[in-house]
Amino acid sequence: MARITLIGKPGCHLCDEARAVIVQVADEVGVDWEERSILDDPALKETYWEQIPVVLVDGEQHDFWRVDPDRLRSALAGRRRWGRKGASK
Repeated sequence: MARITLIGKPGCHLCDEARAVIVQVADEVGVDWEERSILDDPALKETYWEQIPVVLVDGEQHDFWRVDPDRLRSALAGRRRWGRKGASK
């Protein structure tokens, strides 16, 4: 299972920007990532169509619209979790 999932759609400029950040960070820290399109999955479209691109880390929503590389690195290192302020491992 990929640690990072990018949910977006073709032709989305914000998705292109998010993908570039994900590729860079995933390569740096050595994790797998995958991309899924809301056009291929009705459930993803229903859930995320107003937020794309959406980034999941370990299956949990991490970010949407813009992806900050430092925040993504921290999430992958387990130092910071979406919605759990101050949580650490």
